[in-house]
Amino acid sequence: MPVWWAEPVHSESDTPNGERPHDSDETRREGRIRAYGWSTDEPELAAAWVGQQGFGGLEFEINVVHDSPAIVDICERNDVPGLARGPLGTGLLTGAHPEGSRITDEQDFRRRSPDWLNYFQDGYPVPELARALESVRHILTSEGRTVAQGALAWLWARSPSLIPIPGAQTVAQVRENAGAMEKGPLSEAQMREIDDLLGVI
Repeated sequence: MPVWWAEPVHSESDTPNGERPHDSDETRREGRIRAYGWSTDEPELAAAWVGQQGFGGLEFEINVVHDSPAIVDICERNDVPGLARGPLGTGLLTGAHPEGSRITDEQDFRRRSPDWLNYFQDGYPVPELARALESVRHILTSEGRTVAQGALAWLWARSPSLIPIPGAQTVAQVRENAGAMEKGPLSEAQMREIDDLLGVI
């Protein structure tokens, strides 16, 4: 296994002064992993782990309607790969759930609204995020992209450090995600236009 990813429980072990996740040093010495990574959306915790022996990367939430500039900066300054968690906003950024629509499957976790879910409430898309997506849809779908492909293209243009990890429930979705690579990243001009439309300073 190249990298072992750990999700912290917020305690003193979240920092290098505490225990490393899951005895990762011993696991590395045994040759079972090459490095360990850390999953956090808090820049202070991300910065604390960078540069530690055996540290291999960060995982954090980032997408076109939920940027994370502080952690992207940490990745770029320290040449650390960043796994982009939630690149499609748990389905919001596929364009299949416009404002006011509701997910009908009562077993869908987006109907239950767990605490960590940022994009849906009781099965409805969060209105301001749905509107943000609509404001940039024409850019994301440029050059024949689907909305989801455009969201992935935004991440590739956002930083060379980012590695999107989109989810998929069907073979068609896997093919759609993979097809984004044929189009490549958005242009610098498109990224600036998105920033302007979303009010990024």
